[in-house]
Amino acid sequence: MKLLHFADAHIDMANYGRHDPETGLPVRVLDFLKSLDTIIDAAISEKVDLVIFAGDAYKDRSPAPTFQREWEKRIIRLSQARIPTLLLVGNHDLSPAVGRAHAIQEFDTLQIPYVRVLQKPEFLLSKDLWDLPVQVIAMPWVSRSGFMAALAASAADTSELFSKIESRISELVEDWINEADKSLPLILTAHASVEGAVFGAERMVMMGSDLVLPISLVKDRRLDYVAMGHIHKWQDVNRGEQPPVIYPGSIERIDFGEAHDDKFFVIAEVTRGYSTVEWRKLTETRPFIDRKKVLSSNENVTETLKSELPSPAGMSGAIVRLTVEYPREMDILIDESALREYTEEAFEFHLAKKPKVEARVRLPEGQTIGSLSPLELLDQYWRATKAGDSDNLQRLAQEIISEDIPSGENS
Repeated sequence: MKLLHFADAHIDMANYGRHDPETGLPVRVLDFLKSLDTIIDAAISEKVDLVIFAGDAYKDRSPAPTFQREWEKRIIRLSQARIPTLLLVGNHDLSPAVGRAHAIQEFDTLQIPYVRVLQKPEFLLSKDLWDLPVQVIAMPWVSRSGFMAALAASAADTSELFSKIESRISELVEDWINEADKSLPLILTAHASVEGAVFGAERMVMMGSDLVLPISLVKDRRLDYVAMGHIHKWQDVNRGEQPPVIYPGSIERIDFGEAHDDKFFVIAEVTRGYSTVEWRKLTETRPFIDRKKVLSSNENVTETLKSELPSPAGMSGAIVRLTVEYPREMDILIDESALREYTEEAFEFHLAKKPKVEARVRLPEGQTIGSLSPLELLDQYWRATKAGDSDNLQRLAQEIISEDIPSGENS
């Protein structure tokens, strides 16, 4: 069984840049679609037996019709190539309201050949999967409102709700594993977090609280491959062991939290008892460059900031951010227009200025500066600045003051 697995497309995350004059689409949307095209091309050219998309086609459940058209065009290519495709519903595809249509509903409604939408927990046998020699346990995103309705739970029960969901899911999966044909490969696909997985920057875009699956559930050796979605950082949670528990990650960088993350999809050879994984790197993703500088000198400030960035050619086509921390009085020394001219080859440049504000020393209530001696004022200052050697500094100050003030004038 040759499987292509990808997840977290988020094709309409147009959070940077401009529109393409030829297509009218945001250029960042074209970045995501380019990665999606690479994945679809690989599935067709390599004639994979099954494609699993593990959830989150868009950034939310109400995508613009233009973005829906672009997603549908690419999934239809798989259908026309007669490649069986499973589309799992993720949290960004799903409405929080019970009964509302999800973002990829049309594939189910129109019954597109060779495409099946997985919108509820279910166990699919070979006969449900175009007679492929495989079985699939599907666990789409479980919404709190839907589960509360199913359990007739009240809002007061929400503190225990996720533990109930996790227990119920574990029971379902255990029952289905026991029912499975032991001669055929068994795949679990889920859109959820897994205990022990490493999170990326998707915390910035996820909505609501997380359902966390127990690690023992996905590492069950009776499973042959676990196709996960929801976490944007690529990883095998069961690295070096069977079954592979794979998060392929998002197909493009969403923000600077993913600046250093490579992007992948996965081709897996799934057989009963043993599976292998090949990570396919998406090589044409747009680079993010994130630099930070703390200014301590007011000399050649703009040149110092330029030196913190790559060469203009090294920023070509990239989304660049420079975060600068500096004393507030140095603000006028930062030539933003010169920095923007230097970074004009970048796709987009962000200058994040963080001036430092000196904390004022607050005197205890009822005290004034005039009521305190110089040594008492110094003591207040050491405390406010949290000087590491304040006792010695205070002692030295006392010696200096004692020497400067003639005998008999201390009072």
